Amino acid sequence: MSGFGAGDLFLADCPARLAVELIADKWTVVVLAGLSKGPVRHGELVELIGGISRKMLTQTLRRLEAHGLVRRHAYAEVPPRVEYELTPLGATLIEPIHTLTEWARANGDAVLDALEADPEPVAHSD
Repeated sequence: MSGFGAGDLFLADCPARLAVELIADKWTVVVLAGLSKGPVRHGELVELIGGISRKMLTQTLRRLEAHGLVRRHAYAEVPPRVEYELTPLGATLIEPIHTLTEWARANGDAVLDALEADPEPVAHSD
């Protein structure tokens, strides 16, 4: 038990907040979705995702591995072969990612329409 109450979700050191920050990263959901069908090599992920640099993919995979969502398996072969796959913990995110993807498909045009109707960004004070 973490010792945090239900209202403490967004405290800076709350484990739930840290988890939300991890999955809210620009590339996390896309990388996890790319791994959802099974083990994939780094180059295959770059092609599958599109728009991500090799460096950014490596950084994202390392962060996800450090947090227990992705497993890296290096084979002792020549040339070397490395595959990435979801851990059981990472696999628990696939259903929520699918739900988010379906929401994006259903509402993407409305989001773009709203942006086009008022293209000026709203300034928020932090």
